[in-house]
Amino acid sequence: MGSLSVWHWLIVLAIVVLVFGTGKLKNMGKDLGGAIKGFKEGMREADDKPADQTAAKEIPQQQTAEAKQADTIDVDAKEKPKA
Repeated sequence: MGSLSVWHWLIVLAIVVLVFGTGKLKNMGKDLGGAIKGFKEGMREADDKPADQTAAKEIPQQQTAEAKQADTIDVDAKEKPKA
């Protein structure tokens, strides 16, 4: 029972095709391939991006009080009516 022979794999494949159908398996294969391709492209973009660009996007820590006040939104919180 340590390893499965070719016949065991063919029987398992036949059962999977009968349960899911060829169309659904084809769509699942396309989705999986697209996900892997997108993951690889994302990893490649992350490796290509220099560290200087990430540092440039950080928000400066020294902002004046006026600038901080301009970014603040003042709202009043209200309780939700109970149903």
